[in-house]
Amino acid sequence: MNTPQRAPQDAPRAPDRDDLDELGFDEGAVLPCDELNSVLVEDDPREGLWELVDNGWAHEHLPELPALALEQDPIHRHKDVLAHTIAVVAQSPPRLRVRLGALFHDIGKPLTRDIGPGGVTFRNHEAVGAKLTQRRMPQMGYSDDITAEVARLVHLSGRFKGYDTGWTDAAVRRYARDAGPLLGDLNDMVRSDCTSRNVKRIEALHDALDRFEVRITRLAREQAAAKVRPELNGDEVMAHLGLEPGPDVGRAMRFLLELRRTEGELGDAEVRHRLDAWWAEQGSAAAP
Repeated sequence: MNTPQRAPQDAPRAPDRDDLDELGFDEGAVLPCDELNSVLVEDDPREGLWELVDNGWAHEHLPELPALALEQDPIHRHKDVLAHTIAVVAQSPPRLRVRLGALFHDIGKPLTRDIGPGGVTFRNHEAVGAKLTQRRMPQMGYSDDITAEVARLVHLSGRFKGYDTGWTDAAVRRYARDAGPLLGDLNDMVRSDCTSRNVKRIEALHDALDRFEVRITRLAREQAAAKVRPELNGDEVMAHLGLEPGPDVGRAMRFLLELRRTEGELGDAEVRHRLDAWWAEQGSAAAP
């Protein structure tokens, strides 16, 4: 299981000649991905994002974004999902992958909107949004690698919402395992996806995430400790010390396990030397 971390982010791969031909762009042209990236890496990308929508750029290259303006936001206090999305992007750390994930995290809502007795729902919009992300980003010139990473962030973006129902340790481990090296970015997205004007609500979300990340770290350490094994197995200990199966073998194995945990991997010769010294001490302690 991975502990919270920020995976390194290399600059997106520049498209080659075949990519440009397939995308229909002339060599030397400014790609849509480059134009969008230049806005997203700004400290405050709100003005730039609104400009991309207002001047028609988004309608041509990222039509899923202005489509969010037609979708009312029943949860957050914005007139529409587009306003919420731009606010989330602005609140997220200025790292390209996180900003892209924040930008795409709700694009599946228009296709999943449903009005029922309980109000408006967007069931499975994260999964739908991930598929839209996988389709749209390459068309804008993004590489397969960053496209896959952002789509994964979008797919997992709503997972944390169920944490307050009381997750088991297994559920926490599964969340961390599914996120993999994107865990830190995913948690940053979740932390940014709260644009409520209710300060207490924001504080509650951040507090829950803080405790969640501590829990992930604790479980990762416990899991790592459980995987540590002595450098010699029971059969090797019995052969080396001339023992038969019994309590002495168990005590020797516990000694070797503690040795591995405290001093790391020492190598076969050194471990056997330490085992001999420990065994000699046991004999001395047992002598009258």
